[in-house]
Amino acid sequence: MQNHPIPLVTDPLQYRAIGMVRGIYKPQDDDNFTRGALIDSKGNEIDSVLLGRVITLVRNHVSLEKPHLWVVYPRCRNNKNLHLQITGIWEPSTLKKDFKEKDELNEASISKVDSDDLLEGDDYFSIRGELVFTKPEDKDLVVKIRQKPRNQKKKAIPFKVNLKGEVPFNYLKHFISLDVRRVDYQLLVEAFQIIAPVPQQNMDNKNRKRLNNKN
Repeated sequence: MQNHPIPLVTDPLQYRAIGMVRGIYKPQDDDNFTRGALIDSKGNEIDSVLLGRVITLVRNHVSLEKPHLWVVYPRCRNNKNLHLQITGIWEPSTLKKDFKEKDELNEASISKVDSDDLLEGDDYFSIRGELVFTKPEDKDLVVKIRQKPRNQKKKAIPFKVNLKGEVPFNYLKHFISLDVRRVDYQLLVEAFQIIAPVPQQNMDNKNRKRLNNKN
């Protein structure tokens, strides 16, 4: 049974970028309901989109006039601006009463518990991936996230998440797990754990041939 919007880690090297943001979802317009912004208590408007089955949930069961705790995937547009993909909502005390058919739900859309309170609090994010850039003096770091391919024909493209925090330079190319907090439009590192060095992939045959031809 799912009793938390962020699932437990099932593999020490499990990549992910997921979090919870409380705010009011404001669609861009009536004709473009799935694109809009999450407006937090400070009035910050974070560019957002609705994903998958949560679209039906929001249209039919969620009041857009009041704030909710949204389950989101963070992205960084233009390697800088925070963007959120909304995949669910955490409000079991009210939403649970409205659902009777399981086919309306996905894992992140609704919980199987009655409490709305979360130990981590609002704006918590769990980021797990490869540290590919760090500049401790400026508190800048970048983590690469690899996604599982949805099918065997298409290769999943990794993406990068920009964070603010201090991680020593010698942990580059290491798999790292971070506890992160959103403050306005930035994701700030609260704590991190170094898991293991990331095995570097060998060059494929095409790259080898290119290098040989240049020599």
